[in-house]
Amino acid sequence: MRDGFITVATATPTVSVADCAANAQAVLACIGEMAKAHAKVMVLPELCLTGYTCSDLFWQVKLLDEAEAALAVVAEGSREVGALILVGMPLRVAGKLLNVAAVLCRGKVLGFVPKVNLPAYNEFYETRHFTPGKADMGTVPFGGEEVPVGTNLLFTCDTVPNLRVAAEICEDLWVPNPPSVRHALAGATVLCNLSASDEMVGKGSYRRGLVSGQSARLVCAYLYATAGEGESTTDLVFGGQNLIAENGTVLAESATFENEVNVATIDVQRLASERQRMTTFPAADAEGYRAVRFSLEEEETKLVRRFDADPFVPADAAQLSARCEEILNIQALGLKKRLAHTHAKSAVVGISGGLDSTLALLVTARAFDMLGLSRAGIVAVTMPGFGTTDRTYNNAVAMIKSLGATFKEVSIAKAVTQHFADIGHDASVHDVTYENSQARERTQILMDIANQENGFVIGTGDLSELALGWATYNGDHMSMYGVNTGVPKTLVRHIVQYVADTCGNDTLRDVLVDILDTPVSPELLPTAADGTIAQQTEKLVGPYELHDFYLYYVLRFGFSPTKIYHLARTAFDGRYEPDVLLAWLKNFYRRFFAQQFKRSCLPDGPKVGSVTLSPRGDWRMPSDACNTLWMAELEKLEV
Repeated sequence: MRDGFITVATATPTVSVADCAANAQAVLACIGEMAKAHAKVMVLPELCLTGYTCSDLFWQVKLLDEAEAALAVVAEGSREVGALILVGMPLRVAGKLLNVAAVLCRGKVLGFVPKVNLPAYNEFYETRHFTPGKADMGTVPFGGEEVPVGTNLLFTCDTVPNLRVAAEICEDLWVPNPPSVRHALAGATVLCNLSASDEMVGKGSYRRGLVSGQSARLVCAYLYATAGEGESTTDLVFGGQNLIAENGTVLAESATFENEVNVATIDVQRLASERQRMTTFPAADAEGYRAVRFSLEEEETKLVRRFDADPFVPADAAQLSARCEEILNIQALGLKKRLAHTHAKSAVVGISGGLDSTLALLVTARAFDMLGLSRAGIVAVTMPGFGTTDRTYNNAVAMIKSLGATFKEVSIAKAVTQHFADIGHDASVHDVTYENSQARERTQILMDIANQENGFVIGTGDLSELALGWATYNGDHMSMYGVNTGVPKTLVRHIVQYVADTCGNDTLRDVLVDILDTPVSPELLPTAADGTIAQQTEKLVGPYELHDFYLYYVLRFGFSPTKIYHLARTAFDGRYEPDVLLAWLKNFYRRFFAQQFKRSCLPDGPKVGSVTLSPRGDWRMPSDACNTLWMAELEKLEV
């Protein structure tokens, strides 16, 4: 349960209609299976202690008596289970019959939450037997105590921050204003639905959409348990489609027509953080609610959910292709507008033969196509220097020509050598002055050519470089419009691969494939003895796949260093040793804080995803912010 992670579960027991004693044992068997998975919130279906399809048997006193007796059996049988358990049953209150969720913890019944919306249309006729629930319906005696009844019950955990649970039942989700809306606004982060939704063609996908959509709308975890095999098939069939969703994502779904236990790990800390950052999600207002307290023993949560090592990159191939196409269009449309607004006659792009400048050129070509302009208006400039290799140079030239851009070459060697002499720098000393002088010379060339061509300079730096400050201030850090500023390095690679796969130009495809195979480098140090790249970025600042992972969870959710390290160990298990993960995480935090001054004066560029570093948009941070708190926490971590 560390860092807000909670294991939750839904289960569908195989019921015997109207046999409450048998159903109690079936429920206990499911609870036992969920307990083996260390689930801390367990949800079972609507009316599962009797069966949903009892129909007019709900008028029989014997059935209702046995349902209450069955609940007592479940309570006693789960006394040693450290979890909040929700079980469906009929309950007599004030001379009427309610369809309720009985909520238990360690053998004690904490409350009864009644169903509000009773369907009486098509195959449903619940109003024949049940009365709609209300916010506060007093108490009923059970197990020697007075147990509260009402829809206003908020089950609040004393030992797990942000774990607040509320319930609704089946049809409650399908109405225009579900009770879960009010529950979430009162502070509930986990919404449970005990259901008996029958199957028909197409209903499964609709049901999944309802659950995932509600979890997104309410920024919550939504646990949905429904009836399955065992219910009467007189007129209906029940499929047991259990679902666990978190903020729009379905984390787990049971197979239809299989009575299964469904387990997932939710993150209530993440949900609370999301609500906090969303100014349109109101502050929790629990007026009119009754807080029912419970406690859970703290234990290590085994993460049964998958944490993708590439959070920016969709795992599904079709989704990835669609994502790449969408990003290319966002980038190109942003540039298209800027070109049209400035009445620019050309766009100037510095081409190194590396990934970032390649993507910038591809985007520029697409923007020109959108405007109906000749690609000859794109001035693509190669600026070979002391570290330029034949491989990158030849790839740059071939790509420029295959795209139909105007090729221009300006060597920086002579100008930089003169500059060294002017400032009294020893050219044999390959320090930061040696490197940055080259980067700034290249930027000056691009700016001046832009003036000549009545155009402006397209920036090539990506989101990952911005996060790490891997750019020369007033060198490649500067441009007139940065098309890649919202794209992380791990995604840049996939977008270039996508263009290679879809461009229909064999020459361009071959060049792009070789660029993808080239080590990432600024090429600011002399080449190796064999003429290959000597300076490799990832050996200096760390693997981009790690930094992009860290960046995502730092910016998107504001997670602590401890939690990010925990996630990284799970996501990269078998790929990186813990000490390596920790070392690069420390490096990330050091660079991220120290390099904010570069981001504070960042040129314009389009936002393409949920994580971006624009000082005018998503990330506003003082340039002199201290990293002391974060580094102190990192120093306490053990590998």
